[in-house]
Amino acid sequence: MESIVFGIGITALAGALATVAGAAENTESDIGSQGDPNSQVQLAPQMGYIHRIFNKAVAGEPPAYGLWIALGAGIAWAFMAMQINPILAIVLGSGIAVFVQGVYATTAYLGRTASLAKFGQPVYVDILKSMTTVTMAHAFVAIFATVTLCHLINAALGHPFPLPLLGIVWGIALGAAGSATGNPFYGKERQYQNQKFGAGVPIAASGNIVRYAEAGERNSLDNGWFSAKLGGPASGVCFGLIVFLELWRTVLFEEIGAGWGAIIIGIIIILVFTVIDRYIEVWARKNYGPYTKPAEEASS
Repeated sequence: MESIVFGIGITALAGALATVAGAAENTESDIGSQGDPNSQVQLAPQMGYIHRIFNKAVAGEPPAYGLWIALGAGIAWAFMAMQINPILAIVLGSGIAVFVQGVYATTAYLGRTASLAKFGQPVYVDILKSMTTVTMAHAFVAIFATVTLCHLINAALGHPFPLPLLGIVWGIALGAAGSATGNPFYGKERQYQNQKFGAGVPIAASGNIVRYAEAGERNSLDNGWFSAKLGGPASGVCFGLIVFLELWRTVLFEEIGAGWGAIIIGIIIILVFTVIDRYIEVWARKNYGPYTKPAEEASS
């Protein structure tokens, strides 16, 4: 009983760390315009819409965060093997991983913008200086929190995977959670605020992102301010629930039926969330739709 209570405590702490990591990851991604909505930012100059949005996407969020978390976890693991304090090791590993992320963001922005030079898109040096440091700050929080939860899983719960391998697994999961949950807030609710709710992006509006803020031209800090209030918490709750429920079912049910108990509980959780998601989607469409007029009404 005591071990179960200890395991649930570690599970709760890991879930809290994952919530922080998810919120920071999504905000970093939206400020850097990385993920699905990035395609419209990349397309905008080609359609004649010059903008001041920081665009650092080369890879999607799951492989990018798989790399950064695995790098931070691997370096921390090496420092721990040298008998360095685990907290200091994680801080050092996360710092080095963030340095790589900053190099990645800088070269990605310059390279992508250079490819758009023939469409008149300039490199804004002030955007490069200000946005890179902000994305690095958010990335550090996401990397540090995720590497810490990986260390908890490894050291406190006795997971057999080494720290770098756990970093790859949970880094990919972190990026996927932010991409699937937070991107709609940035791409559909922020970049296309001039479109009707749920209408998608019409072909005629491709690349015509919202480029002006409440005062002056919009930049990525405006997008980060918006998504930090909405998309960030949603992504944090998503990743936090993934980590918490995954560890919760393992701690409580893995001993039942030679591991089959945890698998069955996992399937039940997936089915429950599927029903809830479907209900919310139908409710939203009924309350906020329809998005276009019916054919007979349009013809009349």
